[in-house]
Amino acid sequence: MKKVFASIVIFILILSVFSCTQVYAENDILDAENESQLIKIKENAAKSIEDYKQKYGSDAYGITAYILNVIRIYSIPLCFLGIAISAIYQYIIGIRKLDTQEKGLVMMVSFITILVICQVLPLAFAIIVKFGRG
Repeated sequence: MKKVFASIVIFILILSVFSCTQVYAENDILDAENESQLIKIKENAAKSIEDYKQKYGSDAYGITAYILNVIRIYSIPLCFLGIAISAIYQYIIGIRKLDTQEKGLVMMVSFITILVICQVLPLAFAIIVKFGRG
């Protein structure tokens, strides 16, 4: 039960990080150069979303493919960080405490599973949408 709860919490955290994409800043903090860079980033994101919409032929499929691609990109460093932390739990702290060693192993398996799922899910989505719709 704890593993399922931890997996759900991690999944919600990942989704919440990606759903908060708006930048809130006051105009006096940002100068003209930073504003132009933010505008370029926003235009590139909008352009890539439009590219996905055209590629998949639907707004819903395009936005879903864009979100899955962003999750795929950002899951790599987050999961490697989680694997490093779990290795510390398992191999360094777990030398003296067996329960901590087991906790590290469970965390490592969880992060590797999340990494594999986040890397395979966009591919599976693309295959199903492209070839499954007919």
